[in-house]
Amino acid sequence: MDLEEAFLAAGEFGRYQKRMMSVLVLLQVTLALALAPVCYSASRVTWNSFLSILKEFLEVLNNSYCFSSSSSQINQLIRFRSGDCGRHTLFNALFFELLFAYGTALAPNYELFALSRLLVGMMNGGMALICFILSQEYVGKSYWALTGTLTNMTFAVGIALFAVLGYYIRQWRNLATAANCPGVLLFLFCITLPESPRWLFSRGRTNQAERVLQSFAVRNGKGRITLKLRRTPGSSGSEVPSPGLLVLATHSVLRCRTVVLMYVWYACSLVYYGLTMNASEDKGNRYLSVAMYGLVELPAYPLCIYFINKTWAGRRKSLASFLILAGLCCLISMFLPVQSGSWASGSSLALLGKLMVSAAFNIVYVYTSELYPTVIRNAGLGVCSMSCRVGGILAPFVPSMKVLHASMPFTVFCLIGVTAGALGLLLPETLNKPVAETLEELPSPGYQRMIETQVTYIVDLINST
Repeated sequence: MDLEEAFLAAGEFGRYQKRMMSVLVLLQVTLALALAPVCYSASRVTWNSFLSILKEFLEVLNNSYCFSSSSSQINQLIRFRSGDCGRHTLFNALFFELLFAYGTALAPNYELFALSRLLVGMMNGGMALICFILSQEYVGKSYWALTGTLTNMTFAVGIALFAVLGYYIRQWRNLATAANCPGVLLFLFCITLPESPRWLFSRGRTNQAERVLQSFAVRNGKGRITLKLRRTPGSSGSEVPSPGLLVLATHSVLRCRTVVLMYVWYACSLVYYGLTMNASEDKGNRYLSVAMYGLVELPAYPLCIYFINKTWAGRRKSLASFLILAGLCCLISMFLPVQSGSWASGSSLALLGKLMVSAAFNIVYVYTSELYPTVIRNAGLGVCSMSCRVGGILAPFVPSMKVLHASMPFTVFCLIGVTAGALGLLLPETLNKPVAETLEELPSPGYQRMIETQVTYIVDLINST
């Protein structure tokens, strides 16, 4: 039995998977609450709680804006890159993230404060990837776009929620404590999460994958069913070792995809920063601005679900279109005045562009997970996410190009967005295509199979020509 057929039998998105998704969605909100102080202190969006940090550690905070912005991305760059995306990694990361987050609230000096934020970023980034991957691998392929979008959307909700907390809790130590309290409860819920059946199957642990899927069926109300998954090439009941990161460079198909995807992720980060920089120049209500930066991303997610599931758009064309539009918003916004309360302003256009690049970010998460086989998916997403953080590190230095010409920074942001969108068109479309579980399936006709008869038809057609 094929893995997708097994999901159909056990339930692609039954009530048990919905409960697991609820835990992962709430966990993403918690991750956003933990990471929001780093993201927005680096984006010139300040509030009284952050000002209280400045006052307390004033004697050591004489660093430049570029350094503080870059360091906020470095703490996400240095993080878990293990090929094991299992739930045990999630438990360990969440435990240490909570430990270091509460260490932030208790930090007696700036050195320990900065170290705790660095360690929180390490744990946080790894958990965000694992949450996204589990949200995909717990359900059938036809629900990947929905679950991936929900997971990413709740991160934006968490950012907006942090603005509300920051408004009512002005003392930064109390804010850091309150923002991490939900994580303690969610840690207990995460213990109930099962291992990913797709990951077990890709590692040759077919019997365990069958048992997990059978438990899905029972808890989805389908009763006890008999599942017999097909054996992966080379599997004989023993665990297949992880192929490792080097396969991304040595495998001809993965190498081309990884290079293009790394540039696309890098561009998403850079354009996102450029539009945030423009919007942050609005000197209106800071709390409202922070909330808007999070809430403006919410309309992007239903847009994604609509477009990426249409055959005339799909993943590839939708990603390219949103990236190109975001790049153009970067370019046009510099010609408009930055003023609060006006629709025809640079800030308004920057928020529109932020919506576009948020849509591109959401699509590239789903698209990347579909382009990589299950056995290497976590490593592939990790490498792409790492290139995204490199973009975040370099982005604060782009505004310094104003010394050459006032329009140079936004021209750079525009060109990177447009070129990334154009390069994205080189990737294959994955809409209504089955996902590869192992490397052996990737270049073979089996990767393009929908049902066994279609595979036979394709092979016969190739042989006849």
